[in-house]
Amino acid sequence: MDFIPVVKGSYLEGLCADGQSVWVADPVKGGVRRCHADGTICAWLTDRPWIGSLLRGHDDIVLVSGESIIWLDGRTGASGLVADSVNGKPLPGVNEMIADRRGAIYFGSSDLAAIARLERAAPASLYRLDPDGRVTELVGGLRFANGLAISPDGKRLYHNETFVGTSAYDIRPDGSLGAAVRLLDKVDCDGLAVDTDGTLWIAGFETHAILRMRPDGTLIDPVPIPGGGATNVRFGGPDLRDLYVTTVAQGAAMRLAAGMGPEAEDSVLYRGRSDVAGLAVPRAALPAA
Repeated sequence: MDFIPVVKGSYLEGLCADGQSVWVADPVKGGVRRCHADGTICAWLTDRPWIGSLLRGHDDIVLVSGESIIWLDGRTGASGLVADSVNGKPLPGVNEMIADRRGAIYFGSSDLAAIARLERAAPASLYRLDPDGRVTELVGGLRFANGLAISPDGKRLYHNETFVGTSAYDIRPDGSLGAAVRLLDKVDCDGLAVDTDGTLWIAGFETHAILRMRPDGTLIDPVPIPGGGATNVRFGGPDLRDLYVTTVAQGAAMRLAAGMGPEAEDSVLYRGRSDVAGLAVPRAALPAA
């Protein structure tokens, strides 16, 4: 697969795409950029750090993670709070997010205060944010919550737990999760996407390719990528065959964890063309006012 660079940044991460544009975040430098098909780029929330995920809502609304979950209007740059607490307690931070067919949002927590102090983060959890605004903790005791995806039939949640690997959870009718089933051991697993065949596309921040895995855990041919590793992967374009990958230099993630920020803008968002279409990610429903 041939890849074309779209935009560069310090450490590119969270991705979402539609038929005409792709959104990308830079959690180190801060902010969100929307890259249009005609080459124009709009920058929003330039003072907001630690954005690990972007998720489309209705119209031009995008949900943005970080210290909390906020909404962003892609036309005007206006923004507002969606969720910052669970059962009256502040969330420690939010990393990856994914929506189900009801518009409910599954997301993982992130101990941003410890990360900023260069300390080992406290255990993470997976949560569900329902359209009525209720936040429910689903799974606790995770090492580092990262990429999320849902199977084509909507019955399984896939999760990349960085430093551990990729697991699957059955989604019960009430939105709760069954027991984790480990599919892959992979210490550098990061972002995650699913195609229409149900194949998982797994990014690794120290891996020179996107791994591809069947739902039963069988690995198939990987997709080589430029750069030292990949932090996220998403499908977009009118036919959902545009493959977007955010890449970082070899060792960039571990240097960042040690407090050594990127010295150059050598993180790149690439676009390629996939033989198989990606699975359309449902749009998130904003909690009722």
